[in-house]
Amino acid sequence: QLQLVQSGGGLVQPGGSLRLSCAASGFTMDNYAIGWFRQAPGKVRDEISCINYPDRAINYDDSVKGRFTISSDNAKNTVYLQMNDLKPEDTAIYYCGVVWRALECVKTSVNYWGQGTQVTVYS
Repeated sequence: QLQLVQSGGGLVQPGGSLRLSCAASGFTMDNYAIGWFRQAPGKVRDEISCINYPDRAINYDDSVKGRFTISSDNAKNTVYLQMNDLKPEDTAIYYCGVVWRALECVKTSVNYWGQGTQVTVYS
């Protein structure tokens, strides 16, 4: 079965850190752009970071730049999102997604989604 399985997330106070993981099962991420997205209550799902295909260039949305870091471990077929200096406005459900051989992580082109994980930043 082809799927992305997420782990991590939870509750954290402002300024805290969390790490999300997204492991691919049944396929390799080597031929995909890999992205992290988030959806806050009442809002649309937005891309926050992407590793593109084929050169593996990384980009971040301005809202997370300098605080979040995306990385991948090919041996584990897993992508991570390290989130530091978390703020209440980071509260959302976070999703990983992959796009077949794409330069960008366009949400409407995602082939597989992770199941989502809640991140709540409370003061």
